[in-house]
Amino acid sequence: MTSWTRTLATSMSNYLYEGIRWGAILHCILEYGAEIAICTGPSMEPTIQSNDRILMERISSHYGRIPRNSIVVSKSPSNPKNSVCKRVIAIAGDQVLIPDGTTTMVPKGHVWLEGDNFQNSLDSRSYGPIPIGLIQGRAIFRVWPPSAIGTLPIPTN
Repeated sequence: MTSWTRTLATSMSNYLYEGIRWGAILHCILEYGAEIAICTGPSMEPTIQSNDRILMERISSHYGRIPRNSIVVSKSPSNPKNSVCKRVIAIAGDQVLIPDGTTTMVPKGHVWLEGDNFQNSLDSRSYGPIPIGLIQGRAIFRVWPPSAIGTLPIPTN
């Protein structure tokens, strides 16, 4: 092997190593750290407008520690190919008033999700409590549009 081919092989090996290393780091950040998500539809208005981009952290959902009033991104229980953006109203052990006027208890390992726009939201009032395993992350910061960049407000009601 000539000096030139040895140098080329070493350089290619170094690039491959760095590519794999940074790919692994990026994978860990996206899988266990944070991700940008797009919230579509009117169910979270006025808190989140349709097509707002939010930063969601994934650590809370990996450990199953999602506090009440958190806004989360979850797989839709009615269509797992879609994601939904909703607020956690109740956690395991909480009693929830359902639309027919009765109460139900949120079972262990589940949460009750509702949109802030009650008149225009398909949520746990329709499909019941959802498993925490469907939650992809907790929304912590709006990153788009520029006029609304900042932390997400938590309603007091």
